[in-house]
Amino acid sequence: MASLDTAEPQAVFRDDAGTLAVALAGSWSADRAPRVEALIAEIGGRITKGASSRLDLSAVTRLDTMGAYVLNRLKLQQEAKGAAVDIVSDRPEHGILLAEVTVRDHAVPAHPGHFGVVSVLVDIGAAVVSFGRDMVGGAMFLGEVVVGSIGVVLGPRKFRGPSLVNQIELIAFNGAPIIMLISFLVGCIVAQQGIFQLQQFGATVFVVNLTGILILRELSVLLTSIMIAGRSGSAFTAEIGSMKMREEIDALRVMGLDPIEVLVVPRILALIISLPILTFLSSMSGLTGAALVTWLYGGIGIDTFLARLQSVITWKHFAVGLIKAPFMAFVIGLIASIEGLAVQGSAESLGRQVTASVVKAIFMVIVVDGLFAMFFASIAF
Repeated sequence: MASLDTAEPQAVFRDDAGTLAVALAGSWSADRAPRVEALIAEIGGRITKGASSRLDLSAVTRLDTMGAYVLNRLKLQQEAKGAAVDIVSDRPEHGILLAEVTVRDHAVPAHPGHFGVVSVLVDIGAAVVSFGRDMVGGAMFLGEVVVGSIGVVLGPRKFRGPSLVNQIELIAFNGAPIIMLISFLVGCIVAQQGIFQLQQFGATVFVVNLTGILILRELSVLLTSIMIAGRSGSAFTAEIGSMKMREEIDALRVMGLDPIEVLVVPRILALIISLPILTFLSSMSGLTGAALVTWLYGGIGIDTFLARLQSVITWKHFAVGLIKAPFMAFVIGLIASIEGLAVQGSAESLGRQVTASVVKAIFMVIVVDGLFAMFFASIAF
C-alpha cells in the first residue's frame, strides 16, 4: 500500500458564509514548485471579482520564499481586480516571511511609461509627495535622536566614548589635509579674480576686504560642509546601510541596545565637534592663499595684507562661520543617518541611498546657509 505524501501542497475549498475559505497544507516550497503553481492558478480561478476570500496557512508544514512570493503575488493580483484576499496563519513565522516578501515586491521599480505631459505631472506630484514624506520622516527621526541624546545624558554609561574619538579622527584629522588644500586653492582663485576686477577702478587694495569677509563669513564653512557631506556623510550612510543589510541593527535591538544611542548619537556629536575645527583650518588656509596671490599679482606685501585684514575684519566676521558650523554638522549627520537606516536588502538600494544622502545634505547645507545669511543681515551682525 502506497504511503500518503504529507509534504504535497494541498488546498481545501469551502464556503464560509459567502467567503471563500481555502485551507492550505503541505510544503509550499521551491522543491514543490509545479504543484504550488497549479494550486495558485486554481485558487485564482475560484476567487471572483468583488468577493472576499481567506487563505489559511496554519496547516502548512513548510513555507519558503518562493511559496510566500506566489501567495503574495496572488493576493496583489486579485486585489487589483477588486477582490478582497486575506492571508492568515497561526504561525508567526509565516506572517514575518509574507511581510518581508511584500516589502521586496513593492521595492521593484516600475517600468517607465511614455513621455508626455501627464507623465511629467505624475513625476512632479510624486516628487512633492516624496518631499513631504521626507520632511515628516526627518521630523520623526529628529525626535528619536533627541530622545536618544537625552538617554545618553541621563545614563552616561550608555555613551560610547571610543566610538566618538574614532569618528573625530576619521572626520577631522583624516579630512583636514584635503579640506585645507582645496580652501587654499579657492582662496587663491577668489583673490586673483578680485584683483583683476578691482584694479580696473584703482581699488586693488580692497581685495583684502573682499577675500577676508567672503572667506570668513561664507566660503570656509560652506566649502567645509559640502566636503564633509560628500566625504563623511556618505561614509555614515554606507556604514549604517551595510549594517542594516546584514541585519546587525536588528541584532542590536535583540540585545537590548538602541541603534540611535549606539550608532547615530556618537556620529552626529563627532560631526558637531569636528566641523567648527575644520572650518577654522579652512579659513586660515583660504586667507593664506589669498595673501600669497595678493602679494604675487597685486603687489601687496604679506605684512600689509595682514595689517589691513586686522583693520577691516572684526570678531563678528570670524564668529559667523563658526556659529553656522555646528548646525550644518547636525543637518549632515541627521540626513546621513536617515538615509542609512532606509537602506533595504540590496546593493542597488545602498548605492541609491548614499547618493540621496550626499545630494540632500548639500542641498540642505546651502539652504541653512541662506537662512543664516538672512538672519545675520536682519540683526546687523
